[in-house]
Amino acid sequence: MEEAMGRTTLVLDEGLLREAMRLAGVRTKREAVERALQEFIRARQRERLRAELGTFDLDLDPEELERLRREG
Repeated sequence: MEEAMGRTTLVLDEGLLREAMRLAGVRTKREAVERALQEFIRARQRERLRAELGTFDLDLDPEELERLRREG
């Protein structure tokens, strides 16, 4: 999804940024920041979905659960 890009100046902890770059396997600061933002957004969306769906009990024995996992 191509969005309009803007130039922003940030003051970041260099050690934190280097570690994020290493863990993400990216070469640029921009890639690291964009990856972090994407992952943050996805995590919050998952949290919101979980909250909206609520919880429910499944009465499955281990064999039935394994069968469902195998069948996808």
